[in-house]
Amino acid sequence: MRLIKAFSRSAAYERRFLAKNQWDLAMVVWIPLATVLLIWWIFSQTQITDLPVGVIDQDHSPVANTLVRYLEASPDITVANLYHSSADAEAAILQRDIYAVVIIPEDFSRNILSSKPAPIMLQVNAQYGTHSGIIQKSVQAVVGTLSAGVEIQRLVKQGMAPSQAAIAYSPISIQRISLFNAATNYQQFLASTVIPALLHILAMVIGATTIGRELRDKQLGRWYRFIDTGKPDLMLLNNKEWQHDKLEKNQNPLIKNNKPKNQLKAPQNVSILVLLSGLAGKYFWPTLAYSLWSALALWLATYQQDIALASWIATYIGLVILMKLSFWLGAIFTLGSFSLRSGLSATGFISAPSYAFAGVTFPYIAISDSAKHWSNALPLTHYLKLHIAQLQMQAPVAISLPIVYGLALATVITMSLTALLTKRALAHPERWGAR
Repeated sequence: MRLIKAFSRSAAYERRFLAKNQWDLAMVVWIPLATVLLIWWIFSQTQITDLPVGVIDQDHSPVANTLVRYLEASPDITVANLYHSSADAEAAILQRDIYAVVIIPEDFSRNILSSKPAPIMLQVNAQYGTHSGIIQKSVQAVVGTLSAGVEIQRLVKQGMAPSQAAIAYSPISIQRISLFNAATNYQQFLASTVIPALLHILAMVIGATTIGRELRDKQLGRWYRFIDTGKPDLMLLNNKEWQHDKLEKNQNPLIKNNKPKNQLKAPQNVSILVLLSGLAGKYFWPTLAYSLWSALALWLATYQQDIALASWIATYIGLVILMKLSFWLGAIFTLGSFSLRSGLSATGFISAPSYAFAGVTFPYIAISDSAKHWSNALPLTHYLKLHIAQLQMQAPVAISLPIVYGLALATVITMSLTALLTKRALAHPERWGAR
């Protein structure tokens, strides 16, 4: 009964605080909701099409015109403009009007008619990795198609049957089969994984600030005494009481510490179980809100797909556990340093670049050994393995269950550590108030 009361008192304490502090409420409700919807809207065009490229045609022949038409017909790229000089094309690339320029040399058609090599030049802005990869693939496909047509036409003129000419030109072909995400859906590939990464960042910030503001405002002892005893006189001082107590101490030369005496008093006989219940209640509202946003994010990622219910549930449980783990990690960094500022700095250092180490955009197998160790220490890496396996590859749920168990175990450990660090903080009121 004592533990249930501690939980309910702490949840009520936090509810009253959120009702009076709109910024903290926004971090729990409006900012994550806006993040989920904004990211999904950004990737609402599921495929990258019509990337602008430029063409410098120095040949002006029918074959060169055919090549330009083929480039324009490609779904991935579009010919934004024809340029007459390299300087104009370079200026367009620097201004991001185009991302590449195709240069057709002046002897292009002559070399083709003479059965000589007729290369074209592709200059691409490789600073944009995704753009350049798509453009290179599309231009190569266009050039390959045109080259095949020219060669087959030459063989037919020599008396070979069209079917034999096609086989003679390319006796070995590739049958490419995309096992997963065959349509190259960037909403499925990026948006569905970016959203959990951003929620992870916001959750760690909430974890740091929810307990950190009690340290910063020197209210940690009052919070614990309230959840333990429930006495209303031990809740937060209102502004009039604060100013009155502060003025009284400023006027008394015998009192050197200009702080309300009850505010700096360490609670006696702190119970770990009461702390655990109180912390669970303190983070109840963020947990409830982020559970809803997690469900929304996964629904957006799967409502157009035929995903097994077991896979969806396993992924949802993993994401909710990740949010809880993020809360406790943020709290640990703040409590460990006795400083909200240091806690927020640590959460930003760890959570912000975690997506880059998760192996989604840059291959995990290609990073260095030290980066792999760091990647394996980040909870987001393991959740995204679960996410991709279940929602994109539709693997059996049993394959991903060890990740769920591991995240749950890490959450229990970090929650226990948070309670221990809170008990330590309660024993050192002289360190309360750090920014």
